Amino acid sequence: MVSVAVVGTGFGGIGMAARLLRAGTTDLVLFEKDRDVGGVWRDNTYPGAACDVPSALYSFSFAPQSAWSRRFAGQAEIHDYLRRVAREQGVLPHVRFGVEVLSATFDEARGRWRLQLSTGDEHEADVLVAACGQLSRPAFPALPGLESFAGRAFHSARWDHGHDLHGRRVGVLGTGASAIQLVPEIVPQVAALTLFQRTAPYVVHKPDRVHGPRRRAVFSRVPGLQSADRLRTYVTNELRSLGFNTEPRLMKGLEVRFRRYLATQVREPGLRAALTPTDPLGCKRILQSNDWYPALTRPHVRVVTDRVVRVEPRGPVTADGTVHEVDTLVLATGFTATDLLVPMQVTGRGGRTLAQAWEQGAEAHLGTVVSGFPNLFVLYGPNTNLGHNSIVLMLEAQFRYVLQAVRHLQRHGGWMDVRPQVQAAYNDELQRRLRGTVFAGGCRSWYLTASGRNTQNWPGSTLEFRLRLRRLRLADFALAPAREPVPA
Repeated sequence: MVSVAVVGTGFGGIGMAARLLRAGTTDLVLFEKDRDVGGVWRDNTYPGAACDVPSALYSFSFAPQSAWSRRFAGQAEIHDYLRRVAREQGVLPHVRFGVEVLSATFDEARGRWRLQLSTGDEHEADVLVAACGQLSRPAFPALPGLESFAGRAFHSARWDHGHDLHGRRVGVLGTGASAIQLVPEIVPQVAALTLFQRTAPYVVHKPDRVHGPRRRAVFSRVPGLQSADRLRTYVTNELRSLGFNTEPRLMKGLEVRFRRYLATQVREPGLRAALTPTDPLGCKRILQSNDWYPALTRPHVRVVTDRVVRVEPRGPVTADGTVHEVDTLVLATGFTATDLLVPMQVTGRGGRTLAQAWEQGAEAHLGTVVSGFPNLFVLYGPNTNLGHNSIVLMLEAQFRYVLQAVRHLQRHGGWMDVRPQVQAAYNDELQRRLRGTVFAGGCRSWYLTASGRNTQNWPGSTLEFRLRLRRLRLADFALAPAREPVPA
């Protein structure tokens, strides 16, 4: 029996474990550093936290849910869904909670992974699946004096629910996906809110709606209706790949509609100018909200576009020398998306670490396997992020690919290591294709490393990705035979 260790219990870890168990792989352990499953949907509890992908697609095809309360589910509902899947699919008994994997080292002589755990114990497994995700570690701004701030400062992904914002002067750093959700929620509570904006995002109308009891009842009782709705939503989203990846000029029409939308939402010319993006649409993540712009037009809200250069005890200081006095500072500054698997240290063949292999930017073959690191599979790995559809679709393609590898190892033992020339050819193709996508519009985003290499996005449709991972090509791998006979 092949033994599998999975790191993380978000969508990737829970889904992979469920599929492995269904396929008969029971020698399985999931390591979760927290006390509950859920990944980013456990951690991000800030006011207004919700998904910007329709719930019909932001759920597993093998674990449908007809009871979503609205088209775009909120954080608590998604977290509950993941808990339910983990429970119903039999994943929970395999999870070791409160245990962090500090390092993983491939023992080439034995063909096994040795994991050093935060408990001081060691665990061995034939296969290691890294399901840490790209958005698991908060990014804190490198601002001089931040630690000197006399008020309360916290990251949006580590929301301080014990800190009452009523009547306070609040500063929010950042205008990404978290900020556009939390700001409208807290604006009615605060005495004043100062938003520090580095660049203006594109924030479009969110086609959200409540799912009433009648709709939920019909979806639960009529066979095939839920699948049909998922397919319709999938096709609608998938067509957007043309604008993101194939012909970026198709985004121009959407950009014109956005500017009309902004003009109706923000009437004051000066504020509208400050909120008008200068980057090409889609170069950064397109955000969705129906209350972002109305929140910013409230009389007690200020939008500051001067760069924050440092923080003093009274608050942030901008490049023009102004000290912006606040009582609370919310760091809505995103995640260290390009630092995959950090801080876990992964060491492969020949003592080479993953940090060394990815010194110029993370890369993998099919976003899943990394040369020099046998029997390691990375879920939501390099260049698997999307601008147009649901990451769950990409994960499910990876699940099938990993299952094929596990079946091979079950039959033959040994280990499999993707050939370096295969990985290099694949990533050369990726980078060439990315140069023709909307992501190459020249803006600064979390998709790019400091050197400008896009290590995040997939430059095609989810259908193409699923087809490319449909069949595990053994010719892509260097295969090492088992050192000992494989039990029948």
